[in-house]
Amino acid sequence: MEQTNKTIAIACDHAGFELKEEVKKYLTENQFIVKDYGTNSPDSVDYPDMVHPLGRDINNGTFERGIVICGTGNGVQMTVNKYPNVRCALCWIPEIAALARQHNNANILAMPARFISKDIALEIVKTYLNTDFEGGRHERRVEKINKTL
Repeated sequence: MEQTNKTIAIACDHAGFELKEEVKKYLTENQFIVKDYGTNSPDSVDYPDMVHPLGRDINNGTFERGIVICGTGNGVQMTVNKYPNVRCALCWIPEIAALARQHNNANILAMPARFISKDIALEIVKTYLNTDFEGGRHERRVEKINKTL
């Protein structure tokens, strides 16, 4: 596994709370340290309040990888992708998570809690954490992502 730091940053909104708790349990059982940015209940919240701090910390290198979860995965993904060193991929099947790592060097995984089961989510997380970036021709493409900034 390419991951050298065993700390995973995680954040969610109210729609992703239950799934976040399941993912945290899985990560802890697999010897990862979890930095939880919240939310900490199913009470309604605004997802940017939780995911901006996570995005900043991935952007500045505090953590190598993160996971963000909301109802569709779209809002959290859009928020963290505002940061130039973040490459967040919305994944709803393990194969997309594998390609996001292999081809895009995704450093944040976004998941849609309202559209995937717990079992599929855990397979996605496992794939995301155990898939390396292929580099090569993909490195050139990833380097071009922020060229317009």
